[in-house]
Amino acid sequence: QGQCMLAPKVEARLLQDANIQASDKILEIGTGSGYMAALLAQQAASVLTLEIDPALAQSARTNLQNAGINHVEVRQADGSQGAPTDGPFDVIVLSGSVPEVPQHLLNQLKLGGRLLAIVGEDPVMRASVITRHGEQQWQTSEPWDTMAPRLQGFPEHNRFSF
Repeated sequence: QGQCMLAPKVEARLLQDANIQASDKILEIGTGSGYMAALLAQQAASVLTLEIDPALAQSARTNLQNAGINHVEVRQADGSQGAPTDGPFDVIVLSGSVPEVPQHLLNQLKLGGRLLAIVGEDPVMRASVITRHGEQQWQTSEPWDTMAPRLQGFPEHNRFSF
């Protein structure tokens, strides 16, 4: 259905840059097969992962159950809105690219929380690590370049045309 996983090295870099602690509560947007959720669950206290496609959400539930991973909740939902009633989160991972990170997702981070996303337009995308330092204060680093497929449900920028 036109969806694909992030490259394993991209997932590994995002996981490394997330600096996950054993007590972390994590939100993943874009479950896919459940692979990243499984990796996150190995290091965190809990993972809520949102998948827009019902068939993929069910497949991920089955994959995680078959792997014996019990502290991941797979929810079929449009992840572009996050999960405001379930937050705040220590870590939010966007498992796909977005044109920009919506403010309402940043607001779902705890103080000291980190959001990891691949941001930009083809052919220039950057991994972004956004850390919340205050009620209205965030710091962004962009440690590396990459390319990734788009997450569904996030608004695109208007493109210039003649």
